[in-house]
Amino acid sequence: MIPYITTPELIARYDVLLLDAYGVLVDEAGALPGAVELIRRLNELRKPYYVVTNDASKLPATAAKRYQRFELSVDADCIITSGSLLASYFSSHGFNGVRCAVLGTEDSLEYVRLAGGRVVSPSDGFDVLVIADESGFPFLETANAALTFICQAVDRDQPVHLVLTNPDLTYPSSDQRLGFAAGSVAAMFETVLRSRYPHRDDLRFGRLGKPDATLFAEAVRRSGTRNAVMVGDSLETDIRGARAFGLDAAWLTVDPEAAALAMIPETFRPTYLVRSLS
Repeated sequence: MIPYITTPELIARYDVLLLDAYGVLVDEAGALPGAVELIRRLNELRKPYYVVTNDASKLPATAAKRYQRFELSVDADCIITSGSLLASYFSSHGFNGVRCAVLGTEDSLEYVRLAGGRVVSPSDGFDVLVIADESGFPFLETANAALTFICQAVDRDQPVHLVLTNPDLTYPSSDQRLGFAAGSVAAMFETVLRSRYPHRDDLRFGRLGKPDATLFAEAVRRSGTRNAVMVGDSLETDIRGARAFGLDAAWLTVDPEAAALAMIPETFRPTYLVRSLS
C-alpha cells in the first residue's frame, strides 16, 4: 500500500519541497484549493521550496506576477521552468546564433533569445524548431509553415533540429477540463514525419522538462540538498521523473481505488499519496 501523507508532514520531513505548478498550485482560472495557504505557511516558516514546472510560456518574473495576482507570494527566484533549460541545451549543441523558429508566447521567444538563438519566422527558414507552448501564435498558419520547411529541409538533406521544452500532452484547464499542451503539438509533427520518412529515426524532438532529469538536477543544485520531495499531480512527468532521479514523490490526487493503485507501474509509483494541500 502507498501511504498517505499530509503537507505539514512533508514540510517536517524534507529540507525542500518541489511543487508542480499547473494542477497543484494553479490552473487557468487561478489558485487551486489549499495552494494559497501552503505557500503562506512555507513563507512564514522560511521553508525552502521551488515551483518546478514544464510551462515554458512564461519567464519566472512573469509567472511570479501571475501567481501574486492569485495571492500566491512566490518569488521569481523560486520558479524553475523548462524554458530556462534552453541555455545549457543550446550551449551543449552549439546552437548559439542559429536561426530558431519558435511556437509559443513572447516569453517563449525570449527564452530562446536568452539561450543565444536568433528568432526567425518559420516561413523564412530555420535551423532549429522550438515548440515551447501551444498558444501565443496563429496555430495552423505557423505550424503549417514550420512543417513545410522541415520537410523541404529533409528532402534537401539539410539538417534541422527539433526541441520541445514542454513534454506535457495536456494541461488542466478549469472545472476539471483538459487542454492540449505543447507535447501534443510535437507529437503531431512527429507523427507526420514518421509517416513521411519512416527510415529517419532522428526526426524526433529533444525533450526538456519533466520527466527528464535536468529540471530536477537544477532544483537540487539550487537547493543544495537531495533531501527533497516532488509534489505533483502527473504520474507521467512529476512522479516518474522524480523517482527516476532518485527523489521521493507525493502524488496529489483524489482517493483512487486500490485496484487502480495496484496497476501503476513501479517506475510511476509515488512514495506517498496526498489528498490535499491543506
